[in-house]
Amino acid sequence: MEINKDFLDSLFAKAKENPRLRQNYDLRTSAEDQSQRMLNALLPGTEVAIHRHPNSSESVICLCGRMDEVIYEEVVSYLHDGGDTVRKVSYQEIERIHLCPENGDFACQVPKGAWHTVEVFEPSVIFEAKDGAYGEDGSEATRA
Repeated sequence: MEINKDFLDSLFAKAKENPRLRQNYDLRTSAEDQSQRMLNALLPGTEVAIHRHPNSSESVICLCGRMDEVIYEEVVSYLHDGGDTVRKVSYQEIERIHLCPENGDFACQVPKGAWHTVEVFEPSVIFEAKDGAYGEDGSEATRA
């Protein structure tokens, strides 16, 4: 398999047809591979829920485009409403990592358990890798 401009253009074409404005491509070579290795074509306007991977860090390499990886901390507060105590969770941005290969900003490592998302400014393709089979790795997203 060769990953070249034509291949990335085909991913962008599929992303444009996808209501989520993104398209991934699984790079694992067998069903026994318990990692996650994929290309993800992302278009401006895509909305990726703030999420985390409690069992693995995530490596992100930007092949083309311009985007930010945004890291958050979870903020828990308690509100007292009459006799009830209500737990409220919010997310506060603590770091923004600019990824733009044209400027020499190629990659980042999202720490294990860190809440994060992306903000896409130009059509971008990233390589993502993390431990654990998709859907079985303990990943969780915020409920917006």
